Amino acid sequence: MQKRLLIIGSVWPEPNSSAAGTRMMQLIDVFLGENYKIIFATSTSESEYRYPLEELGILIKRIALNNKSFDIYIKELEPELVLFDRFMTEEQFGWKVEKYSPKSIRILDTEDLHCLRKGRQQAFKEKRSFSNEDLHSELAKREIASIYRSDLSLMISDFEMGLLQSYFKVPENLLCYIPFLLEPVLTKKQEGFMKFGERSNFVTIGSFRHKPNWDSILYLKNEIWPVLRKKLPHSEMHIYGSYPQEKAMKLHKPADNFFIKGWVNNASEVLETAKVVLAPLRFGAGLKGKFIDAMLNGTPNITTAIGAEAMHENTEWSGLIADDTNAIIAAAEKLYTNKPLWIQCQKNGFEIIEKCYSKSKYSIIMMSRLNLIQLDITKHRATNFIGSMLLFHTMRSTEFMSRWIEEKNK
Repeated sequence: MQKRLLIIGSVWPEPNSSAAGTRMMQLIDVFLGENYKIIFATSTSESEYRYPLEELGILIKRIALNNKSFDIYIKELEPELVLFDRFMTEEQFGWKVEKYSPKSIRILDTEDLHCLRKGRQQAFKEKRSFSNEDLHSELAKREIASIYRSDLSLMISDFEMGLLQSYFKVPENLLCYIPFLLEPVLTKKQEGFMKFGERSNFVTIGSFRHKPNWDSILYLKNEIWPVLRKKLPHSEMHIYGSYPQEKAMKLHKPADNFFIKGWVNNASEVLETAKVVLAPLRFGAGLKGKFIDAMLNGTPNITTAIGAEAMHENTEWSGLIADDTNAIIAAAEKLYTNKPLWIQCQKNGFEIIEKCYSKSKYSIIMMSRLNLIQLDITKHRATNFIGSMLLFHTMRSTEFMSRWIEEKNK
């Protein structure tokens, strides 16, 4: 019998809008390759740029929060695997899966560690250095509890995986490091990319809704570009991304060579002609898809230590890393004008893709871990008393709240 995977999505996958959408589609591709029957369930409304999952043979299921219809559905479906997209969906539906389909393996795809991103954002807002005390938040308690309740959590960042083990004491057997899943950039494709002298302009790309991206854009507009443009008067700064709001479009200043371009259907079309990706991220977490896309298109970058965090293991970075404003400007000018450096950074990017993001390697690791858990789920869960304790209390509180809302909605 064909195994079934139920994905409960917090949003529709939008691979052309965000790294999270790309990540979800990569996981889906692995499970399709393992001949799983996939059902994508979500309570969110249709999004403009969502991927047409139906074309891949994936079934779409509309589900409702605080509604008994899901209880009936999951009990009848009884899937082998349930994948929660971010910890919020595990909070909403995890106790229902445990109650009505207890044999289902519950997998959490964290995307990034939300409490780390929010903690860094708060520290930045208060103009101080981030410390581990910033992780002592309600969000962290919710997120870590969700990780403990799940049978396996997929971690996209080895830095965050290490943080969970060392600081939050999450057992290693509850975590699985699965970065972006990519094929190497073939030599023939590398040779076909536009050369240093054929490329021009700086570019950045990412959802305008994502706060680290928006802060980065404001940083570019107000502090970096006014100085950098004077040094490189013939260059332009192009900003691409989904969902640009009115406040973003007001930053569009052609007279200053600063362009808000908005949505682009194919990131490669933009990146393969740009000379440098300039993305000075001052807070955030996880892996940054913009740099992956840049490396896949042979485009070096300038970013911060947080931007490059957990993205290149022991290999040389595919650009230059700087955190001070003046250092970022100097690095951008240097990379934009130094051909040998630019070529070396491009090569570094190809090496990072091949060594750090092997689809074949990490797909095998993930499926091996899941198959091992499926062999004896009772034994696996017996080693996780904290998770069972949290699940017990969560079921009681969440179940009663859900029932109250159900009755109220009647």
